Amino acid sequence: MFVSFIVLSCEDRLDKLKEDKQLLFLPTSFADQINTKYVDSGKLISLLKSPKMINFSNLDFPFYDFPYGIDLTLFDKKNDTINVVSDLGMVFSETDIIDLRGNVVLITSTKDTLFTEQLYYDQKKEWLFTDFPVKFRTNNYITDGVGFDSNQAFTNAQVTMVTGRIFIEN
Repeated sequence: MFVSFIVLSCEDRLDKLKEDKQLLFLPTSFADQINTKYVDSGKLISLLKSPKMINFSNLDFPFYDFPYGIDLTLFDKKNDTINVVSDLGMVFSETDIIDLRGNVVLITSTKDTLFTEQLYYDQKKEWLFTDFPVKFRTNNYITDGVGFDSNQAFTNAQVTMVTGRIFIEN
């Protein structure tokens, strides 16, 4: 009889622990039709739009989930833009990293275009990167490869591990 009490007691604690863990992963809020502007020293830095945002800022590693995609516009010092869209995204508060996934398309103000399934944007370093396969189209070339690195101004854009390159005659 004593043994069954211990087993039942442990099971009760385990059930309670499972419930508590699930509660810790619940979002703090939901928002629809997000249109967020990030301004630094009076200058517009980025514009983030999304049909839905789920706020998980209550977790040890807080983040915002955008399960229906992101439309992100980045503004550089010359006010040129980079527009990035994806099927879903996550913004990690502590690291200022934006993780874009699924049908990611990036278009610069000069119409350079990047296609990939995953792309990170480091807001602090103003750096875009991925280790996923990419297709990068510029005015003169289409370059396929695995991986991509670029500063936000696209003055240092490069496809890593190039697997193919096609010259486009204008």
